[in-house]
Amino acid sequence: DFLFFWGAVFLITTTLVAFLKKENEELIPAKEETKGITDTYKLLFSIIKMPAVLTFCLLILTSKVGFSAADAVTGLKLVEEGVPKEHLALLAVPMVPLQIILPLVISKYTAGPQPLNTFYKAMPYRLLLGLEFAFLVWWAPKVKHEGGFPVYYYAVVVLSYALHQITLYSMYVAIMAFNAKVSDPLIGGTYMTLLNTVSNLGGNWPSTVALWLVDPLTVKECAGAQGHACATAAAAEV
Repeated sequence: DFLFFWGAVFLITTTLVAFLKKENEELIPAKEETKGITDTYKLLFSIIKMPAVLTFCLLILTSKVGFSAADAVTGLKLVEEGVPKEHLALLAVPMVPLQIILPLVISKYTAGPQPLNTFYKAMPYRLLLGLEFAFLVWWAPKVKHEGGFPVYYYAVVVLSYALHQITLYSMYVAIMAFNAKVSDPLIGGTYMTLLNTVSNLGGNWPSTVALWLVDPLTVKECAGAQGHACATAAAAEV
Protein backbone atom coordinates (compact mmCIF):
# COMPACT_ATOMS: atom_id res chain seq x y z
CA ASP A 1 0.00 0.00 0.00
CA PHE A 2 2.85 2.34 0.88
CA LEU A 3 4.64 1.71 -2.44
CA PHE A 4 1.38 1.90 -4.41
CA PHE A 5 0.44 5.25 -2.83
CA TRP A 6 3.80 6.92 -3.50
CA GLY A 7 4.00 5.34 -6.96
CA ALA A 8 0.67 6.97 -7.78
CA VAL A 9 1.82 10.33 -6.34
CA PHE A 10 5.01 10.11 -8.40
CA LEU A 11 3.14 9.36 -11.64
CA ILE A 12 0.58 12.15 -11.07
CA THR A 13 3.13 14.84 -10.17
CA THR A 14 5.52 14.02 -13.03
CA THR A 15 2.60 13.95 -15.50
CA LEU A 16 1.44 17.36 -14.25
CA VAL A 17 4.96 18.74 -14.66
CA ALA A 18 5.14 17.33 -18.21
CA PHE A 19 1.86 19.00 -19.28
CA LEU A 20 1.78 22.19 -17.20
CA LYS A 21 5.42 23.31 -17.00
CA LYS A 22 6.46 25.49 -19.91
CA GLU A 23 10.06 26.09 -20.97
CA ASN A 24 11.37 29.63 -21.25
CA GLU A 25 12.02 29.82 -24.99
CA GLU A 26 13.71 33.23 -24.76
CA LEU A 27 16.72 31.77 -22.96
CA ILE A 28 18.54 29.99 -25.77
CA PRO A 29 21.88 28.45 -24.70
CA ALA A 30 25.00 29.95 -26.26
CA LYS A 31 26.19 26.52 -27.38
CA GLU A 32 24.50 23.16 -27.47
CA GLU A 33 26.07 20.87 -24.91
CA THR A 34 26.14 17.69 -26.99
CA LYS A 35 24.48 16.39 -30.14
CA GLY A 36 24.08 12.74 -29.22
CA ILE A 37 25.23 9.78 -27.14
CA THR A 38 28.60 9.47 -28.93
CA ASP A 39 29.38 13.16 -28.38
CA THR A 40 28.40 12.84 -24.70
CA TYR A 41 30.80 9.96 -24.09
CA LYS A 42 33.60 11.73 -25.98
CA LEU A 43 33.02 14.76 -23.79
CA LEU A 44 33.02 12.64 -20.59
CA PHE A 45 36.25 10.96 -21.66
CA SER A 46 37.91 14.32 -22.35
CA ILE A 47 36.81 15.56 -18.90
CA ILE A 48 38.06 12.52 -17.01
CA LYS A 49 41.46 12.69 -18.76
CA MET A 50 42.15 16.03 -17.06
CA PRO A 51 44.80 15.43 -14.32
CA ALA A 52 42.88 17.31 -11.60
CA VAL A 53 39.61 15.49 -12.38
CA LEU A 54 41.36 12.11 -12.50
CA THR A 55 43.00 12.71 -9.11
CA PHE A 56 39.72 13.89 -7.60
CA CYS A 57 37.86 10.83 -8.96
CA LEU A 58 40.48 8.51 -7.40
CA LEU A 59 40.06 10.32 -4.07
CA ILE A 60 36.27 10.13 -3.96
CA LEU A 61 36.33 6.50 -5.14
CA THR A 62 38.39 5.52 -2.09
CA SER A 63 37.38 8.10 0.53
CA LYS A 64 34.50 6.01 1.94
CA VAL A 65 36.37 2.72 2.42
CA GLY A 66 36.95 3.45 6.13
CA PHE A 67 33.29 3.44 7.10
CA SER A 68 31.85 1.06 4.52
CA ALA A 69 31.59 -1.89 6.94
CA ALA A 70 29.91 0.18 9.67
CA ASP A 71 27.39 1.63 7.20
CA ALA A 72 26.54 -1.62 5.42
CA VAL A 73 26.74 -4.27 8.14
CA THR A 74 25.66 -2.65 11.45
CA GLY A 75 21.90 -3.00 10.88
CA LEU A 76 22.24 -6.62 9.75
CA LYS A 77 24.40 -7.50 12.75
CA LEU A 78 21.93 -5.87 15.16
CA VAL A 79 19.15 -8.04 13.66
CA GLU A 80 21.45 -11.07 14.00
CA GLU A 81 21.92 -10.21 17.69
CA GLY A 82 18.15 -10.23 18.21
CA VAL A 83 17.05 -6.62 17.65
CA PRO A 84 13.66 -6.92 15.87
CA LYS A 85 13.63 -5.62 12.28
CA GLU A 86 10.41 -3.69 12.92
CA HIS A 87 12.06 -1.83 15.82
CA LEU A 88 15.02 -0.87 13.65
CA ALA A 89 12.58 0.30 10.97
CA LEU A 90 10.76 2.45 13.53
CA LEU A 91 14.07 3.97 14.65
CA ALA A 92 14.46 5.30 11.10
CA VAL A 93 11.32 7.47 11.49
CA PRO A 94 12.95 10.14 13.74
CA MET A 95 15.77 10.35 11.16
CA VAL A 96 13.42 11.67 8.44
CA PRO A 97 13.00 15.25 9.78
CA LEU A 98 16.72 15.28 10.56
CA GLN A 99 17.50 14.29 6.96
CA ILE A 100 15.33 17.18 5.71
CA ILE A 101 16.82 19.79 8.05
CA LEU A 102 20.49 18.79 7.82
CA PRO A 103 21.12 19.77 4.17
CA LEU A 104 19.56 23.19 4.85
CA VAL A 105 21.83 23.77 7.85
CA ILE A 106 25.00 22.31 6.31
CA SER A 107 24.58 24.22 3.02
CA LYS A 108 25.42 27.45 4.91
CA TYR A 109 28.89 26.08 5.62
CA THR A 110 29.47 24.65 2.14
CA ALA A 111 28.43 27.79 0.23
CA GLY A 112 31.85 29.46 0.64
CA PRO A 113 34.99 29.19 -1.50
CA GLN A 114 36.15 25.92 0.13
CA PRO A 115 33.17 23.53 0.45
CA LEU A 116 35.39 20.46 0.94
CA ASN A 117 36.54 21.76 4.34
CA THR A 118 33.26 20.44 5.78
CA PHE A 119 33.96 17.07 4.12
CA TYR A 120 37.41 16.85 5.76
CA LYS A 121 36.16 17.91 9.19
CA ALA A 122 33.30 15.35 9.19
CA MET A 123 35.46 12.39 8.15
CA PRO A 124 37.25 11.62 11.48
CA TYR A 125 33.94 11.81 13.38
CA ARG A 126 32.30 9.41 10.94
CA LEU A 127 35.25 7.00 11.33
CA LEU A 128 34.89 7.16 15.14
CA LEU A 129 31.17 6.44 14.83
CA GLY A 130 32.14 3.23 13.03
CA LEU A 131 33.83 2.11 16.25
CA GLU A 132 30.76 3.19 18.19
CA PHE A 133 28.54 1.08 15.90
CA ALA A 134 30.82 -1.90 16.56
CA PHE A 135 30.33 -1.25 20.29
CA LEU A 136 26.51 -1.25 19.81
CA VAL A 137 26.68 -4.68 18.15
CA TRP A 138 28.96 -6.02 20.92
CA TRP A 139 26.73 -4.48 23.61
CA ALA A 140 23.45 -5.88 22.23
CA PRO A 141 23.68 -9.43 23.71
CA LYS A 142 24.90 -7.98 27.05
CA VAL A 143 21.72 -5.97 27.63
CA LYS A 144 19.23 -8.34 25.99
CA HIS A 145 16.63 -9.86 28.31
CA GLU A 146 13.54 -12.02 27.91
CA GLY A 147 11.35 -9.07 27.01
CA GLY A 148 13.74 -7.83 24.35
CA PHE A 149 16.00 -4.79 24.75
CA PRO A 150 15.77 -1.99 27.34
CA VAL A 151 14.59 1.48 26.30
CA TYR A 152 17.99 3.03 27.07
CA TYR A 153 19.63 0.73 24.48
CA TYR A 154 17.25 1.99 21.78
CA ALA A 155 17.89 5.58 22.94
CA VAL A 156 21.65 5.07 22.46
CA VAL A 157 21.02 3.52 19.01
CA VAL A 158 18.84 6.47 17.93
CA LEU A 159 21.42 8.99 19.19
CA SER A 160 24.20 7.10 17.38
CA TYR A 161 22.21 7.01 14.14
CA ALA A 162 21.45 10.74 14.47
CA LEU A 163 25.13 11.61 14.91
CA HIS A 164 25.96 9.34 11.99
CA GLN A 165 23.41 11.18 9.81
CA ILE A 166 25.05 14.52 10.69
CA THR A 167 28.48 13.30 9.54
CA LEU A 168 27.02 11.53 6.49
CA TYR A 169 25.12 14.59 5.28
CA SER A 170 28.04 16.91 6.04
CA MET A 171 30.17 14.87 3.64
CA TYR A 172 27.37 14.40 1.09
CA VAL A 173 26.35 18.09 0.88
CA ALA A 174 30.00 19.20 0.82
CA ILE A 175 30.89 16.93 -2.10
CA MET A 176 27.75 18.01 -4.02
CA ALA A 177 28.58 21.69 -3.40
CA PHE A 178 32.16 21.14 -4.59
CA ASN A 179 30.99 19.31 -7.74
CA ALA A 180 28.60 22.16 -8.52
CA LYS A 181 31.35 24.73 -7.93
CA VAL A 182 34.02 23.16 -10.16
CA SER A 183 31.76 22.06 -13.03
CA ASP A 184 32.19 24.06 -16.22
CA PRO A 185 28.90 26.01 -16.72
CA LEU A 186 28.95 25.35 -20.48
CA ILE A 187 28.82 21.58 -19.92
CA GLY A 188 27.57 21.74 -16.33
CA GLY A 189 25.03 18.94 -16.58
CA THR A 190 27.46 16.42 -18.07
CA TYR A 191 30.31 17.50 -15.80
CA MET A 192 28.24 17.31 -12.59
CA THR A 193 26.63 14.00 -13.57
CA LEU A 194 30.08 12.46 -14.08
CA LEU A 195 31.41 13.67 -10.71
CA ASN A 196 28.24 12.72 -8.80
CA THR A 197 28.17 9.28 -10.43
CA VAL A 198 31.78 8.65 -9.39
CA SER A 199 30.94 9.93 -5.89
CA ASN A 200 27.98 7.52 -5.62
CA LEU A 201 30.12 4.67 -6.93
CA GLY A 202 32.72 5.54 -4.27
CA GLY A 203 30.08 4.85 -1.62
CA ASN A 204 28.60 1.72 -3.21
CA TRP A 205 31.56 -0.48 -4.11
CA PRO A 206 33.14 -0.46 -0.58
CA SER A 207 29.75 -1.41 0.94
CA THR A 208 29.41 -4.31 -1.53
CA VAL A 209 32.93 -5.54 -0.69
CA ALA A 210 32.22 -5.16 3.06
CA LEU A 211 29.07 -7.30 2.78
CA TRP A 212 30.95 -9.90 0.72
CA LEU A 213 33.69 -10.09 3.38
CA VAL A 214 31.33 -10.60 6.33
CA ASP A 215 31.18 -14.40 6.02
CA PRO A 216 34.89 -15.12 5.47
CA LEU A 217 35.89 -12.75 8.30
CA THR A 218 33.35 -14.05 10.83
CA VAL A 219 34.85 -16.42 13.42
CA LYS A 220 32.60 -19.43 14.04
CA GLU A 221 32.87 -22.42 16.37
CA CYS A 222 30.99 -25.69 16.16
CA ALA A 223 29.37 -26.50 19.50
CA GLY A 224 28.88 -30.21 20.19
CA ALA A 225 30.43 -31.40 16.93
CA GLN A 226 34.13 -31.95 17.43
CA GLY A 227 36.33 -32.26 14.37
CA HIS A 228 33.90 -30.34 12.19
CA ALA A 229 34.70 -26.92 10.78
CA CYS A 230 31.99 -24.35 10.12
CA ALA A 231 33.91 -21.55 8.43
CA THR A 232 31.78 -21.63 5.29
CA ALA A 233 28.00 -21.28 5.06
CA ALA A 234 27.61 -24.86 3.72
CA ALA A 235 29.76 -26.33 6.53
CA ALA A 236 27.82 -24.36 9.16
CA GLU A 237 24.55 -25.74 7.76
CA VAL A 238 25.88 -29.31 8.09
